Amino acid sequence: MEDAELKDMLADLIWLNALIATELIQVTENTSALLRKSPPPDSCLRDHQDLRTTALAIAEKYHKKTALARHLGKHQ
Repeated sequence: MEDAELKDMLADLIWLNALIATELIQVTENTSALLRKSPPPDSCLRDHQDLRTTALAIAEKYHKKTALARHLGKHQ
């Protein structure tokens, strides 16, 4: 495998892992809301937003201009 190909593959995997992480955060929030029959605590929502921001920064470091930022903006 060529260095450029390996670099591209790793960038893709990093981006994909960031996507999975942000979606898992959303699933966790949704599940929590269903079980509690109310939104998650504000402290959790703030922490989750910080985690999403970090994951997005990592993803965009390797793949700019994807739909991830736009999609995350729609998460509630």
